Amino acid sequence: MAEKFLKIAQFTKTQGLKGELRAKSFCDSPDVLGRFECFYLGESKIPVKASLSEIRKGFVVLRVDGINGIDEAQKLVGQTIFIDRRDYELPENTWFISDLIGLEVTDADSGRVYGKVDEILQNAPKDVYSVRTPEGRQLLFPSIPEVLIDIDITAGKIIIRPLPGLFD
Repeated sequence: MAEKFLKIAQFTKTQGLKGELRAKSFCDSPDVLGRFECFYLGESKIPVKASLSEIRKGFVVLRVDGINGIDEAQKLVGQTIFIDRRDYELPENTWFISDLIGLEVTDADSGRVYGKVDEILQNAPKDVYSVRTPEGRQLLFPSIPEVLIDIDITAGKIIIRPLPGLFD
């Protein structure tokens, strides 16, 4: 079952003296944070209003309503920032990474189960899926149409057709 709240960023330190905070974004694009007015903080998911002040290389700067100084902002450092998944509609054929983790990866032709997705690497032109086999081996495959055939979140499966030699 899909989680109601999605982790999208984490406050890492204060920014300046007026209460703004730096946050590490967990989104494909940090400007996604600017689309929300309401965020949920920490494990108790306390709703707060916040706005995106600026995007910098490696982090974003957020202003949280009611936080007006560095001492108040310091109390939020380390807090995880969540959104309610109902507040964001994904484009067709895109998924939240948290929904992909744990899906079973199966060969389209042989039916062989390779393992489960344990991580999505996003430091290449295309996402790379990391699959952990039952034996603990890591397999990697690119998110390209020649390999990634289908994703079915409801069934909990990803169907792939590995290129020759991909897992050798």
